[in-house]
Amino acid sequence: MRIGRSVTPGVQARVVVLTADQGFEEQVRGTFGASSQIGLDVVKGRLVEREQIEVESASVVVADLDGGDEAEMQALERLVARIGSWPPVVVITQVFDEAVARRLMQMRVADFLVKPVPPVELVQTCARVAKKPASTDSAEAQIFTFLPAVGGAGVTTLAVQTAMLLLNSAPGKTATCLVDLDFQHGACADYLDIEPRLNLGEIEPRPERLDRQLLEVMLSQHASGLAVVAAPNSPAEMRSFDPDVVTRLLDLVSSNFDYVVFDMPRTWFSWTDSVLLGSNKLFIVTETTVPGLRHAKQLVEAIRERLGDGPQPQVVINRFEQKLFSAGLRRGDVEQAIGEAFVASIPNHYSLVREAIDRGVPLDEIKPGNKITVQLRKLILPQNAGKSAKDGAAPGRKFKLSWARS
Repeated sequence: MRIGRSVTPGVQARVVVLTADQGFEEQVRGTFGASSQIGLDVVKGRLVEREQIEVESASVVVADLDGGDEAEMQALERLVARIGSWPPVVVITQVFDEAVARRLMQMRVADFLVKPVPPVELVQTCARVAKKPASTDSAEAQIFTFLPAVGGAGVTTLAVQTAMLLLNSAPGKTATCLVDLDFQHGACADYLDIEPRLNLGEIEPRPERLDRQLLEVMLSQHASGLAVVAAPNSPAEMRSFDPDVVTRLLDLVSSNFDYVVFDMPRTWFSWTDSVLLGSNKLFIVTETTVPGLRHAKQLVEAIRERLGDGPQPQVVINRFEQKLFSAGLRRGDVEQAIGEAFVASIPNHYSLVREAIDRGVPLDEIKPGNKITVQLRKLILPQNAGKSAKDGAAPGRKFKLSWARS
């Protein structure tokens, strides 16, 4: 069966919908049929029976299936593998749980929605994912995630300085965004001396309102050009926002920046797996103490068990000091305790970090070529560690988090 090969004059987008649900079929016909600019092809039946359809000229494929049916999920896996990165696949399902979410994350479908699906949300989702890149060489966002193994390990300092390095990693600056995901005790805005503007409470009742325009309103801008997504602190309020709201936000951020840096809270939320799975680099930050190393090793093992073939966690020892005649832990002790996951140690320079935080500026502005920045550059930008920040490589490829929803 060949679908979507002919292109009707005036049609700007073609949506291919696979469904065995008569009610959903009527909904999509009513939703997309009213527009002369959208071509609609409906393939009736279960995906397991129709997975060989041709979708070469489609702008988006909408697959309505039973997430609890293993045969259907395997058919979806084969379909996504066959068509590759284009056209994007949007999954519609009524059966939805953590196991289904994990499978869809691993398949990297463009997005998924749970029935009943409001027509406007279906249209907006299809329109968003159907924006084809200008060329196959267009870049994906590179996502760097910092996760603390213990409290007070200095995760925010490393996240902020990493974002600054990435911002200046190419001539003319790259589009870089720092996202503070600690909605209770986040400190990114304080470290940069800017006002946090993210209001998740306003978005949560109607997450479909979150678009580029609203994101602009909720972005904070540092004088360096760094964009920051941060919410005002709520130390007396422990809230776990709807994971759909959080992942929509992260998807939007990832779609509009070359580099994204996540400052993660130590607490594990329902959306944490999604963020970790969507990361290109995942760093666990700890300190040079026996409890700190133990917690880091335990966290590495827990993440590997949860994420499977996802990004491999790497351990960074922050504020590392090794004095010649000190009785404290040495680098060899760290390597033995952590094993192959140990990737870097960041030297201690408390007075420099404190001054940078108090002034809301990057470390290099106070002391160019300081040891902390040098080590971070080796970790974050190994290809240009020996160059100046302005001589970095071109930004990475654009990457969406919509597939990593939990």
